[in-house]
Amino acid sequence: MRPLDAPGHSGVDYENRVDFDRLRDYRLSRAKAALDASECGAFLLFDFYNIRYTTQTWIGGALGDKMIRYALLVRGQDPILWDFGSAVKHHKLYSGFVPDDSYRPGFLGFRGAVAPEGGAGLMRDAVSEIKSILTSHGVAGMPVGLDIVEPPFLFELERQGIRVADAQQAMLDARVIKNIDEITLLNQAAAMVDGVYQDIVDALKPGVRENEIVALANKRLYESGSDQVEAINAISGERCNPHPHNFTDRIIRPGDQAFFDIIHSYNGYRTCYYRTFGVGWATPSQHDAYKRAREWMDTALDAIAPGVGSDQVARTLPKAQDFGFDNELAAFGLQFAHGLGLGLHERPIISRLNSMKDPVEIRPGMVFAMETYCPADDGSSAARIEEEVVVTEYGIEILTKFPAQDLFIANPY
Repeated sequence: MRPLDAPGHSGVDYENRVDFDRLRDYRLSRAKAALDASECGAFLLFDFYNIRYTTQTWIGGALGDKMIRYALLVRGQDPILWDFGSAVKHHKLYSGFVPDDSYRPGFLGFRGAVAPEGGAGLMRDAVSEIKSILTSHGVAGMPVGLDIVEPPFLFELERQGIRVADAQQAMLDARVIKNIDEITLLNQAAAMVDGVYQDIVDALKPGVRENEIVALANKRLYESGSDQVEAINAISGERCNPHPHNFTDRIIRPGDQAFFDIIHSYNGYRTCYYRTFGVGWATPSQHDAYKRAREWMDTALDAIAPGVGSDQVARTLPKAQDFGFDNELAAFGLQFAHGLGLGLHERPIISRLNSMKDPVEIRPGMVFAMETYCPADDGSSAARIEEEVVVTEYGIEILTKFPAQDLFIANPY
């Protein structure tokens, strides 16, 4: 399989597609190498994406922010996962790639819904179990790296004498370089959105509401095999400027400029994929805004290459004052790039806000989304473009294929 193929989603006997065994081995080996390079004896992971990266498990988005699932990666050992009880039973029945005793029921109280100081002692018992594991593997005297944590759990670690360090930096560094299987999944996820944009173009007519476009996109994505639609931004007319980052029940009208962001995942790997349209027709002001946003995009993409510093890319982006903001903090998120993978915002983050002071080297295997935004001089319209790119040995390849070189007019009159 070539690095930028987007094969069918099913497993077949006549093509090499995603090799999930290779994917799992790659991710775990990267996490173990990050641990070995750190000062820590173990990583204790609560971040949903770090858990998937190390344990190869997924139980759905509803529990993703509840802080009840956690994994312990000890030096020289395979990870241990504490998970929702029925999910543990399912993992043991169907995974086949982690020993049974590495899956354990766990529950810490649904972010305080069960009080941590109450009689149940959930956090106390969890930390005691973790401490015994650290001791049995001879790393109890070393710090434990944490990615994210509830304060009561942190206090309990400290009470039981466990020193903590930051594991999130090491895990994000581990996740920054994607292998061929991760890139293929990212490409397949983008291909699904290509089709959704065709559906949006067909439906984008006066009288349709923003929320109806959101419903259409959700339906198409889940029918195509998405495992999570994280968000659909649908923004039209006077709502385009300033960018509100949400959708409403606004009725789309003739001549509106409308832009959309489709954020979903396929086998865990995400998209962040903006496109802007004119509804029926577009004014010269709208065309001009789009042209500038496209020029900013193309200039930034031309600057991306292996070995280039992220500060060099950031310098190609317009300054905040160039599009109506007082400073880079106020404008953040409109002209920038962010890594894509199991998480929506991974490394690298490239912007004028952070990259000038803390540049990173662009390397092959990085995948990120570049975003530009330009308000129109009519005071209400705006253009928004986003391209997902893979950094290769020879430059970049673009994963987002729906036409965006010029302002696309949906259902022209």
